[in-house]
Amino acid sequence: MPLNIALVDDHDLMRTALANMIDRLDDYKVVYQASNGRQFVEGLPKDDPSLIAIVDLNMPVMDGYEVLEWLADHRPEVRSLVLTFDATDEAMARAVRLGARGFLGKSARPPVLKLALDSIVLTGYFQTERLEHEPPPEAMSATRHVRERERILGSISDRELEFLQLLCHEDEYTYEEIGSRMGLRPRSVENYRTALFHKLGVKSKTGLVLYAMKWQLLEM
Repeated sequence: MPLNIALVDDHDLMRTALANMIDRLDDYKVVYQASNGRQFVEGLPKDDPSLIAIVDLNMPVMDGYEVLEWLADHRPEVRSLVLTFDATDEAMARAVRLGARGFLGKSARPPVLKLALDSIVLTGYFQTERLEHEPPPEAMSATRHVRERERILGSISDRELEFLQLLCHEDEYTYEEIGSRMGLRPRSVENYRTALFHKLGVKSKTGLVLYAMKWQLLEM
């Protein structure tokens, strides 16, 4: 039975094209569409734990960030995939902090969209870096999950963990602000970032945020 998809995008042509694309996928079906965040939250179908919401970030009335925040507070079972032209590192990291499970550019082709949806269903996340290829925590036994988390924590220093936690902070600190709080020079900030990229197998700020959330590295 196809999984239900909800779309929220203020561009009618884009939303219609996306709905047609999804409806051609065997495993998914669009059951609800909205042109802005307010319309979306007011008409979102209830009692559908398998629902995936595809959310545009830049919308009038109530934007995608506000939608993600509302979902986290009121409908945490609804998984969200951000689809946007605003694919900057800062925008994506902010979306992830607010609960997005993954993101795609609006130019993504059908096979990539299907891969993203399949990945969210199977692992809880979609990320084109290391996250996509690792076994998700929920697929592991409790003991193995604890051991893997301990291994990850053991591979990074206390200062690297502090850097990572500041990077993921809800106040959205810039690298310059993180350096100021940690008493680091710009070169040292770059070294911490590069070291974490290497140790955690990611390539971007967003990858670090997703990795930290996936392995609960912020709950210390």
